[in-house]
Amino acid sequence: MTEMFLKEMAMEAETTRKMLSRIPEDKYDWKPHEKSMSIRQLATHIAELPEWVSTAITADELDFEKIPYAPKNIKNNKELLAILEKSLAGAETDLKKAKDDIMGKEWTMRSGKDIYYTATKGEVIRMSFSQIVHHRAQMGVFLRLLNVPIPGSYGPSADEH
Repeated sequence: MTEMFLKEMAMEAETTRKMLSRIPEDKYDWKPHEKSMSIRQLATHIAELPEWVSTAITADELDFEKIPYAPKNIKNNKELLAILEKSLAGAETDLKKAKDDIMGKEWTMRSGKDIYYTATKGEVIRMSFSQIVHHRAQMGVFLRLLNVPIPGSYGPSADEH
């Protein structure tokens, strides 16, 4: 499983880098709707998501009461991509050290007594990749609304024909 996860993470990382590098820095505070995240919030979340791979491997839970989330305040794409690269490097290091037998162990996301999600460590890693793809697609819609050419993900985009 770890080899499969490493391969998938590397493939998704390339697409994620392309998408994040297209963000216009003067639009970081823009959001398409009042209930939407800003581009800065969404981009930072995407860049940090590979950290969930490390958390799934190295811990049995994530408790937001014990470790409150504090997003990084990026100012430009260079900082954004540096966060992504650091997250990816940590995830890759931990995946390379992980043994497949831990993938079936239970992992929980909670805030104190409130449990948000329980799954196996392998399922959490897989969900992390799905979250990256999901939020990257959201970013694609944000960028499309701003008339920014969208990079292809699993083949060329309409902008690349």
